[in-house]
Amino acid sequence: MDAGTLETMRTTLRGPVIGPRDTEYDRTRQVYNAMIDRHPAAFVPCADAADVMAAVNFIRDSGLELAVRGGGHSGPGLCLVDEGVTIDLSPMTGVRVDPVARTAEVGGGCHLGDLDHATHAFGLATPTGIISMTGVGGLTLGGGHGYLTRKYGLTADNLLSADVVLADGSFVTANETEHPDLFWALRGGGGNFGIVTSFTYRLHPVDTVGVAITVWPVDRTHDVLTWYREFLPRAPEDVYGFFAILAIPPGPPFPEELHGRKMCGVVWCHTGDLDHFEEALTSVREPGPPAFHFTSPMPYPALQSMLDRVIPSGYQWYWRGDFFDSIPDAAIEVHQKYGENLPTPLSLMHLYPVDAAAHRPGPDDTAWSYRDAVWSGVFAGVDPDPANAGAIRQWCVDYWEETHPYSMGGSYVNFMGAGEGQERVRATYRDHYDRLARIKRAYDPDNLFHANQNIRPAAMA
Repeated sequence: MDAGTLETMRTTLRGPVIGPRDTEYDRTRQVYNAMIDRHPAAFVPCADAADVMAAVNFIRDSGLELAVRGGGHSGPGLCLVDEGVTIDLSPMTGVRVDPVARTAEVGGGCHLGDLDHATHAFGLATPTGIISMTGVGGLTLGGGHGYLTRKYGLTADNLLSADVVLADGSFVTANETEHPDLFWALRGGGGNFGIVTSFTYRLHPVDTVGVAITVWPVDRTHDVLTWYREFLPRAPEDVYGFFAILAIPPGPPFPEELHGRKMCGVVWCHTGDLDHFEEALTSVREPGPPAFHFTSPMPYPALQSMLDRVIPSGYQWYWRGDFFDSIPDAAIEVHQKYGENLPTPLSLMHLYPVDAAAHRPGPDDTAWSYRDAVWSGVFAGVDPDPANAGAIRQWCVDYWEETHPYSMGGSYVNFMGAGEGQERVRATYRDHYDRLARIKRAYDPDNLFHANQNIRPAAMA
């Protein structure tokens, strides 16, 4: 972008436009993943839908590259494009809860922590992720799963309506009756179809939940995963537990003698009667006595932010993911091998359950195309030191390549890494891809919104 275009943008759009010579530029271009080092030509913070509409029109008519930032949590840094313009939704953090209707209207720039804080005041929540710094926008548009998924489904399953700015600068509301094809695509199709300025979610009674953390030495991975793969799918929907391979972080609730040790384990959330919480987890000793088993009732927002301090913003990240419908013995051997060889203390592997309530919608009800998946896996190399970027990336890629033959072929779109290719996008959407491409043609025929795991517009007949 030349200086004249930048100045025209500043005089045309309401509010600030942040360019490379502005003092806040370097801070603004920082995102959750410090491995991302891109230099957009400008950032346009937007306070409302009208700001977004004006920005979309200017960027499109100027022939500029466009990216969108909600929470800035994208692993591949898709909210930034070198020499392009990022529409920044971070000022749009309002949340309005209707406790009678059990709904929440949520601004497109909100983080999960903003949503949880507002809904918890009424003893309500909707399924989201597990890190409070995650943006609601990217999470929801990719499908969204977390501690409440087995009980109440995906985040996208609880989306009732979305306000969307389209590529032509127009504004629409998408729901089951208005723009139903667009609404279908938004529930899992990523940021391909427009900029969502407001989400309306269904809420559920959630207040204090039972939280547990159970860990074993990493050399027990075979025994623990063999037990977990049978126990979890058969457990009541009130019981959620994601399997993890990790190095124990320093600090509570872990005893000092475990700090830094490589472990496997499960992080549990129980949404049922707390009097039956311990009873629901009586079988955790079947794989052998755990090295540590912590249980406590906890306000739901506290659980949601529990991992924030362990993996804060500003570290080097590289991740990949896959869906799994089973965990065969051969895959368990791979998990044990890579768990015993974590490249850094913050690197990890998680298997998140996406069964139970997430299986109730029909396979074609939303763009999320893996209603038959049982787990959504992520492999993440993490470290604060840029010098270790190559090592954590290689560990992640190698781990993913050895487990991929046991996967279902595609991934949760929010766990896809950079540069995985168009065939990988197709594998993620399976039979839904062609329908998504037709909807893309209808709402974004010139592919203005392509800074994402891109669904290309279908060719005209």
